Amino acid sequence: MLAKIHVARKELNIVEDDYRQILLDQTGLLSAKDCTDAQLHKVLDALKAKGFKPKSRSPRTGHARADHPMARKARALWLSLHHLGAVRNPDEGALEAFACRQLKVDRLQWSNQSQGYKLIEALKDMAAREGWPEAKSGLAILPLQRSLVTAILRKLVARGLADASWDIKTAAYRLTGNDIDLVRADFSTGTQLTRLAQAFGNILRESTT
Repeated sequence: MLAKIHVARKELNIVEDDYRQILLDQTGLLSAKDCTDAQLHKVLDALKAKGFKPKSRSPRTGHARADHPMARKARALWLSLHHLGAVRNPDEGALEAFACRQLKVDRLQWSNQSQGYKLIEALKDMAAREGWPEAKSGLAILPLQRSLVTAILRKLVARGLADASWDIKTAAYRLTGNDIDLVRADFSTGTQLTRLAQAFGNILRESTT
């Protein structure tokens, strides 16, 4: 309950004096640590009335998934690193544990913008070391996804699982049996590239098991 109240305060940007007033109004106390469970429920209900909406819990961590922009970007990079073979576990709990170690925080959701930036840069550095330097380039999403697929394909070539002469279209057909059309409408949204990165990543990881 205390953790939920902490999250609610942060999301609603409630300053200390206003928070103490809410506590006083709802419980007659000035510290949440002195409250009973029933009193904490009253405080949380008051924060919900001000707009706080508890998030769904992560199945691995038991906590709400971090949902600020930096966290969403970190999640996308984490999955991309998984496809590259740099991250073994793509689950939310693994990202949360990595982020907490990097940022010295208890929860990714509680990190501030500067901490989030530090996490993103750490993930980009990992990507560059794994042969995907474009992760640091600031490319738009579509060319960035294409560069990820190309980086995974280079790794497949290095392991003898693909021919160096294959382009993305040829590799997709030879390795997955899919004859992709690079000018199809859904390609403009990155759908095919996302699926292809996952498929190539599966082949890459299976080669090491």
